[in-house]
Amino acid sequence: MVETTGGGPGDGTAEVLDRPLPDGVRRRVVQIVSDGFGGLTIAELPAQLRQYARFAPNRRAKFAGNAMATALETDTLFRQRIGEKLREAQPELAGALDSGSPPPAADPLDVAAAAYVLRPTGWVKLVAAAGEEAQRADAERADEESRAELERLREELDRARGQTRAETERLRAELDAAKREAESLHRKLRAALSDVKRGEAALRKLQGEMESARTEGQAQLSAAESEGRRLKARLGEVEAALEASRRAAREGRSVEDMRVRLLLDTVLDAAQGLRRELALPPVSVRPAETVDAVEPGRMTPKDIAARALSENDPAILNQLLALPQAHLVVDGYNVTKTGYPQMPLEKQRLRLLGQLSQLAAQTGAEVTCVFDGAELAAPVLLAPPRGVRVLFSKPGVTADELIRQLVRAEPPGRPVIVASTDREVADGVAKAGARPVASAMLLKRLS
Repeated sequence: MVETTGGGPGDGTAEVLDRPLPDGVRRRVVQIVSDGFGGLTIAELPAQLRQYARFAPNRRAKFAGNAMATALETDTLFRQRIGEKLREAQPELAGALDSGSPPPAADPLDVAAAAYVLRPTGWVKLVAAAGEEAQRADAERADEESRAELERLREELDRARGQTRAETERLRAELDAAKREAESLHRKLRAALSDVKRGEAALRKLQGEMESARTEGQAQLSAAESEGRRLKARLGEVEAALEASRRAAREGRSVEDMRVRLLLDTVLDAAQGLRRELALPPVSVRPAETVDAVEPGRMTPKDIAARALSENDPAILNQLLALPQAHLVVDGYNVTKTGYPQMPLEKQRLRLLGQLSQLAAQTGAEVTCVFDGAELAAPVLLAPPRGVRVLFSKPGVTADELIRQLVRAEPPGRPVIVASTDREVADGVAKAGARPVASAMLLKRLS
């Protein structure tokens, strides 16, 4: 259907297409616009198309197809400029359309697209005819493809039928052979069953004889095993008793030797310290010794007055650590949480152990620091400092119990000092012969 709106007779611009532009014609129109696009300046392009001016023709047709089709339809001046570029590119086709006789050999889609751009008289009929032609071509192509597909399916069906017949014949032959084989196996099976029955009868007879022999042998074997177990148990008891006696003798001798040797060292050091403390004179008197003076190491009245110290004076701890073979046992977390509880446990341990290492180097005393292992989420990776023994209590054992075990392990007479504010710990170690001191006293000494 063609409508005319204004314009004189023969003016194709007055014609209006009353249906959507066929897809094939639209693609050719977009391609014509894209080809003529590059020959126009930026000023000659509509505003919505200027952003695509630098695109290649193929990319321009891909990304700006809708915009170019819309501009061609709505902007008459832009359509005329594209038409001029088309006339320059295809003068023969343009001339034929102007004369109203398009070339018979030309592609209907190309003719319709050129007519849509140039708008000669009757261009709407050319576009409609091209759409119908394209639809007929598509229908014929689809029909050809359907016939080809149908023919292919028929051929595949024939091949499948032939393969099915061949497979059926092969399976029938295999079935016949299987039937014959089964009949042969049935005959052999019946013969084998007969042999099995005769063998089972002979086997039952032999089993009866073997069962009687096995019963007699089992009785003898049970008696022998019982005797063997009794002898092995007796031998194990004897070996265990012998090993226990050897271990007890070895451990007892080792522990007693260690305790006696340590006590002997303590007595010797105490005797030497007592001799220095009392400033005992030599056996023979010399004239120089009759002069009234203060000898090195002898107590003066001033020294005696200085010995009256407060219970919380760190000097008491110095005197205790100066005793021969002194052993200082420290309740680690009790001391750190008294002195610097705001620090993390790891930093508390490191700070205390560093100070104890300096104290051990200054006094020469044996120093053992005990921490409660129940507060640890994992084993502690710690290199004990020089002169300090670091111990963590085992699971189920508190640091207080471990401290009491350490005190009980020392021989009577050795000076043992325990640093803890815990009253229960202090009372317990005092009963065991150790000297308890408050954590605050140790902290004062360390600082």
